[in-house]
Amino acid sequence: MPTPPENRELSPYTGWTRAHWETTADRLLLAVRPYASPRGGLIDLPGPRPSWSGVRSDGLEGYARTFLLAAFRVAGARGGDPHGHLARYAEGLAAGTEAADTGRSGPEAVDGPDAWPLTTDVRQAIVESASVALGLRLTRPWLWDTLDDRTRQRTVDWLLPALEPSPVDNNWWLFGLTVAGFLQDAGIETERAAATIERSLARIDRWYLGQGWYSDGDNRAFDHYNAWALHFYPVLHAHLSGDRDLLDRYGPRLRAQLDDYVHLFDANGAPLPHGRSLTYRFAAAAAPWLGALTGHTPLRPGATRRLASGALRYFLDRGATDDNGLLTLGWHGSHPPIVQDYSGPGSPYWASKGFLGLLLPDGHPAWTDPEEPLPAERTDTVRAVAPAGLLIQSTATDGLVRLHNHGSNHVSGDAAGTDDAGYARSAYSTRTGPTAAPAPADNHFGLVVEGRLTPRGPAAPRGTGPGWAASLHTPLPGIRIVSATLAHGRAEVRAHLVLGAPEDTPVRQTGWATPPGGPTAQLHPVHGYPPAAVPTALDGGATLQGPVSGTEALHGTTRGTETLFVALASLTAEAAPAPVSTLATVRVTGRTVHVTWQNGTTARLSLDPEDP
Repeated sequence: MPTPPENRELSPYTGWTRAHWETTADRLLLAVRPYASPRGGLIDLPGPRPSWSGVRSDGLEGYARTFLLAAFRVAGARGGDPHGHLARYAEGLAAGTEAADTGRSGPEAVDGPDAWPLTTDVRQAIVESASVALGLRLTRPWLWDTLDDRTRQRTVDWLLPALEPSPVDNNWWLFGLTVAGFLQDAGIETERAAATIERSLARIDRWYLGQGWYSDGDNRAFDHYNAWALHFYPVLHAHLSGDRDLLDRYGPRLRAQLDDYVHLFDANGAPLPHGRSLTYRFAAAAAPWLGALTGHTPLRPGATRRLASGALRYFLDRGATDDNGLLTLGWHGSHPPIVQDYSGPGSPYWASKGFLGLLLPDGHPAWTDPEEPLPAERTDTVRAVAPAGLLIQSTATDGLVRLHNHGSNHVSGDAAGTDDAGYARSAYSTRTGPTAAPAPADNHFGLVVEGRLTPRGPAAPRGTGPGWAASLHTPLPGIRIVSATLAHGRAEVRAHLVLGAPEDTPVRQTGWATPPGGPTAQLHPVHGYPPAAVPTALDGGATLQGPVSGTEALHGTTRGTETLFVALASLTAEAAPAPVSTLATVRVTGRTVHVTWQNGTTARLSLDPEDP
């Protein structure tokens, strides 16, 4: 399948057009065909290990998530299907739902090489039911309406248990909503479906903290699940239903989210790697496409396509697919440290959500307007995200994006636990880290106790403001650390007030973990560290960027019951950058850090633990 020619007049940044998206979708779908079960009910992709839900569930996942891609491809072509994708998935649907026709449950319900596990027996099947239902909803005239009555009834019987309350109290509530949306659209169990939709939306509303940001459950998990789940399902459902009231309620939230979200994409197309399920890769483009589809977006059409095409090209150009054209479990290529236990070989195909833009007609301005630059390409930005306790920093000279984390946590954890590298680092960037155990943690400040570095654990936000964000964590009982980041241009002031630690407790601050040939990282002591302190080099091991990385570390010791440590850090792709020490003058009085930036502007940062 030849690659369409680039169009640099229409797409000066990526060269890609709608034809490239359609071709890529077809390639991904054709690549999985050799791994289908005899009648296509399961797609059993090769991988290093099965997920914790087992091989049968993984086969369903391979079917459901690639079916979603086929649905976007065919619905976007208004039924055009030159490669016969839907016929194969229709046959797989008939074969996969045969277990729902037996009236049995448990392992004995699943027999035959194509049968799906029931949603009542395998929790993961509830997740996949949403992709099946959404695929059926999008392709209803060309697939669902052509099925025989028995197959339709079996499919409904398999889907119906997903209307029950979610067994997992996070974005999973939206899987039932999505199944309910299809059933309601098809005129099946409409009252029960409506109740599920109402219950699901009420649940996620509890987690909406404003300015477009949801927490993924009763914790402080702020990550890409905002974009590819918590906004994706309600807003798309409202759009497909033609429900103006729902769209007026959830659409503005999506718009607010995108106002921040667009700042998380590098000029090279990379989305910011922070949080879990990063192997979904270019699913990060789903929310911007959805904004264009519904009109709830601050982005101009050409900027939407530039963002989405940039993300898709970023991964495909860096080996996201293997020699057989299959998406791997990783970021560029395979990278086991970022793979969750719930992920199996079919999991990366949730990247299918990134093809939502194909639902836009080919004459839509998002396809026909010239590409426009991303914020990271236009101007230096330091942007605080108050609900999540995040600080976004980007520089136009290199298009590099950094995220300083002072409030996003996935699990509560405890002082003796192991940090989740996807959440617990104090900073992330589009071109570095994170490192993975047993390598030293990058962008981490901790105490060295009995030869071990304390974890960060959950960080409680202590506020945000112009150019800064702060948090507090408790690495050990009775010890508190107030941390803050103040950013300007490419410079970062990293400050940590250690309270309650014994005298002469060693501390360590690490910097960015950079790959060979990558950006330049700098780390410079300012206050609290020994006067002649020189950063030491550490082996960071494999990261998202490749098999080798290095990071620097500063070492110091506490004095008395309260010690303030301050360092300057920088990450830049500029050639021969000036030392970070030349970018700011820092003065400390008590618990307050006073900064004069290179351009003469000033800022102050208070690390009082009692401040809100």
